[in-house]
Amino acid sequence: MALKHRIRLLFEIKDTPQRIAVAFALGVFIGMSPLFGIHTVLGIILASTFRLNRLATIVGVYITNPWTIVPIYTFSTWVGAKCLGINILPDINWKHINLIVLLNDVSPLLKPFIVGTLLIGTISSIVSYIIIFRIAKRANG
Repeated sequence: MALKHRIRLLFEIKDTPQRIAVAFALGVFIGMSPLFGIHTVLGIILASTFRLNRLATIVGVYITNPWTIVPIYTFSTWVGAKCLGINILPDINWKHINLIVLLNDVSPLLKPFIVGTLLIGTISSIVSYIIIFRIAKRANG
């Protein structure tokens, strides 16, 4: 299902514009979080825990998908590195690459990755809340 269609589904949800926007923004934050691989499950659990609409949360989670995850995570890691004052890129030995070597070579990027994804996720969720709230408010009344 195309993202555009999923976003349209948000405005068919029978809930207040504020709750729809909160659920979507939560999903966006989760989708951009460093917890890659458990975004969907985490979205469902948190939406259920906070009694938010699960569909709206999952649509937000799926802002990150196979087409967007690499650019989002790359940009977020770059932002995290800039925030932490890290200017060194890892020197990966591509001739003798294996999982252990790769993990060792990219480990200096872990902290910038976490900082960057949390920062960009927070900013993106705030912006998405404002946008979805305004659109949902217009659509509902």
